Amino acid sequence: MNQTATIKRTRTTKKTWTNWAKNVTCKAEIHYPDSEQAIVEILHQAAAEGKTVRVVGEGHSFSPLVQTNDCMVSITKLRGLISVDQAARTATVWAGTPLKVANEALYKEGLAMINLGDIDVQSLAGATATGTHGTGMTFGNLSSEVIAFTLITADGTILDCSPTQNREVFEAGRISLGALGIITKMTFNVVPAYKLEYTSAPGDFEETMQQLDELIAQNRNFEYYHFPYAETLQLKISNVTEAPVKHNRLAAYLNDVLIENSVLQLICKFAKVFPKSHKLISRGMARVVPKGTIVNWSHKVYATVRQVRFKEMEYGIPLADFDACIRQIRAKMEERNYPIFFPLECRFVKGDDCWLSPSYGRDSAYIAVHVPFDGPHETYFEEIEQILMSYQGRPHWGKMHTRTAENLAPAYERWEDFLALRDRLDPEGLFLNDYLRRIFGR
Repeated sequence: MNQTATIKRTRTTKKTWTNWAKNVTCKAEIHYPDSEQAIVEILHQAAAEGKTVRVVGEGHSFSPLVQTNDCMVSITKLRGLISVDQAARTATVWAGTPLKVANEALYKEGLAMINLGDIDVQSLAGATATGTHGTGMTFGNLSSEVIAFTLITADGTILDCSPTQNREVFEAGRISLGALGIITKMTFNVVPAYKLEYTSAPGDFEETMQQLDELIAQNRNFEYYHFPYAETLQLKISNVTEAPVKHNRLAAYLNDVLIENSVLQLICKFAKVFPKSHKLISRGMARVVPKGTIVNWSHKVYATVRQVRFKEMEYGIPLADFDACIRQIRAKMEERNYPIFFPLECRFVKGDDCWLSPSYGRDSAYIAVHVPFDGPHETYFEEIEQILMSYQGRPHWGKMHTRTAENLAPAYERWEDFLALRDRLDPEGLFLNDYLRRIFGR
């Protein structure tokens, strides 16, 4: 069969695509290749027709990162564990594999990912391309554990990238925003499977801030939820343990699904009808912070059920500036009386050397703000963003922000290096959509 005949089979009518948060939508030709060669053929066809190509995983980015009215390539068929090296403690996985699927496959091999965020439904490619992270000052983001990947460039070249092969592409491509090409498989560091003892408890804001350095240093994973207009926080702490599993499935379902999600759904509906009730709601949520401890395998502890849709903005700032920054945000909330009740999520991450990472070259604190998916966010997000930017903040690439090339370029030491490499790999802009043109200034 000749290549032209194969390409014709990849044609598809345009379909509507919407991300998980329902704040990004487009109508595009959506392709579902099941091999690297199929991707190459799609790229050749798109280039010949002058179309833009964006690659999509599970659609959990809040930014219009993959939005296009031309050609969208879904890598959901490229999934599964390819191989593990028990001696080297590495695993190679197809890039379209959801984190949840990768975690379960690794567990069967007696292995685990070193650290994770609190959602496991993203694809590995999407999570790493946007700099997704967990919390814990001895761990970088997920991308920092990637040691090799395979990239298909705009002209269909298949590159193997690592510290010893195509090193520059490797260094830039661990967080690439899908702007360098399509990553099809990746190899990352793993560790023997481990259990975590996770504790949720209330904490006082001032006491927590005074003890923050100790809480971060003495715990493997520490973060807290900050409820607007309240002094009570939810402290979330995890540490490795050899204790037996202590996890009641029914109780977890009742709490995580029925209570935390169903009740929150009702709260969102109530707040929409009574928007001035936001302070009452937030303080009420702070008063009923979950208390308790569970023990389970790491991948089952990290992941939480998220059925309530929301919009999110998140920034990484230098860790040393966290105290001053969070206090300024609290003061701004009191001053402006934003009609919000979703908590701020505060996490702490080790610095890394990924060129476009929010944590590049510095240990970082991440502050995330949320609103219901159908609620107003513009004033709240933009004014908090100004505070975060004043502390050298860098946006999480999978979350919402208003930045452009003009104010992004000074924030990243390797910004111009990334753009120069991007232009060499994709001189015709095959992988650029309107959003990327805005932030890259192209």
